[in-house]
Parts: sequence; structure tokens; C-alpha cells
Amino acid sequence: MKISIMSQTDREVKFIVEGIRPAFANSLRRAIMGEVPIMAISTVEFSANDSVLYDETIAHRLALVPLTFDPKNYNMPNECKCEGKGCSQCQVTLVIDKKGPTTVYSKDLKSSADDVKPMLPDIPIVELAEGQKLKLEAVAKLGLGKIHAKWQAAKVGYRYYPEAQTEGKISNAEELVKICPKNAITAKDGNILISEECDTCQECVRAAKPEGSLIVKGNPNKFIFTIESISGLNAADIVSLAIDVLREKAKEFGKQVKGLK
Repeated sequence: MKISIMSQTDREVKFIVEGIRPAFANSLRRAIMGEVPIMAISTVEFSANDSVLYDETIAHRLALVPLTFDPKNYNMPNECKCEGKGCSQCQVTLVIDKKGPTTVYSKDLKSSADDVKPMLPDIPIVELAEGQKLKLEAVAKLGLGKIHAKWQAAKVGYRYYPEAQTEGKISNAEELVKICPKNAITAKDGNILISEECDTCQECVRAAKPEGSLIVKGNPNKFIFTIESISGLNAADIVSLAIDVLREKAKEFGKQVKGLK
């Protein structure tokens, strides 16, 4: 297996991985989206809500506010020593106490833990008119994206790495450079080279002369992954945690297989 980074920021990482099969690529995608534990608001108890929005609507908005957190500080509720009853090692309390006229933003969530807070401070929750109040207590817990979208760690996409094959020289190679909607083609002495930006749309293949002189297809053993974090974790950490999940699943599978003997 060979991995090369194309681009990387805290929120997004794009890389090429070579030497894997589609089944493994999809397993990694599913693990990133659904198996990485993420902190999100799970329950909300309202003491006052005079706004125009129902309690359920505000609770839904709060649940989708991405929260920063340190994975080492918290356990999944079903794995905690408190057996899911709720303690400082598996849940965090956040409160809002605001009076109008004002707009309530995500930054108005006051947390009981220093490391847990809204990732973006200016997400609007609700607007309060003169005299209106919003007072609530929310509980955030770790969860998995396969259970609910509010616990989804990242958006993930992958595609085959594009490759071009030519049969002899292409007579209109320079024309194909202009045809490509992704500007992914370069031509030299009648030969075609394509970049990673190619999405195998086949526009160049249909226009190539003579007919059949160009083949563009994806390599089934080489993939371009794009991971964009939509949670409080950075993209690189999400990939690492997903790999840990797959590793643990493989170990458990091995133990189960040995038990069949």
C-alpha cells in the first residue's frame, strides 16, 4: 500500500492510496462516516422558551452544532464505568440563559467542560423578541454516525484514479486539451497525459481521432479520497481513528473465527 497526500488542512484532507481493493476503500469510507465517536448534544431540557420556535426545533438545531472535544477525555456511554447513567467521563452539560431582544448563537452555549464548546461561535439558534426568554440545559454525549447524522464525523468521497491509454498517436491531441471541462489534459507530440482532476467523463474519448485511439478509465487498485470534517475533530485525526476502528474489528473477527475451530 502506498499513500500520498494531495492537500491537507485541519478541516479537509485529500490523498491518493494505491494497492487496495474497492471493498477496503468502501470499508474505510463507512468507518469514517459511521464508526468514529463524535460529541453532540443528545438531550435538551427546557425551563423557558418564549421564542417562535418549538422546543423540538431548537433541540434539533442544537444537536447539529459541531462541538470540539478531546477524545481521550470521554467514553462511549455504554462503555463507561457509570454504565450509561451519566458522569463527567461520558457526558457534558451545556446551558443557555438568554433574554430578548437578541439573537441566540452557538457561542451562548456555556459548557461544564473546558474542552467541549461549539466549533463555530456564530451559528444562529433562534431570535428572541422583547421580553422573550430561552433557558435550557443540554447534555452532550459521544455517539456514532451510523446511529444518527448528528454524530457523523466527516463527509467522505472516493473515486478511481484516472489513467489514459493511447493506441498510436492522436491526430487532434491539442483539440482535446480545450475540450476537457476539468482542464485535466495536456498533450505532447500527439500523446495525452491526464491529471488527478480528471473525472473520466469520456468527452475526450468521444472526440479523439482516429476513433478508439484514446481510452480513459479508473484504476480499480488506486483511489483518490477526499475527507471533509463536519465535527469537532480535524480530518487527519478522523482518518486515524477510523483505521483504529477497522483494526479492532479485524481483531475481533479473528477471535470469532478461532472460536469456530
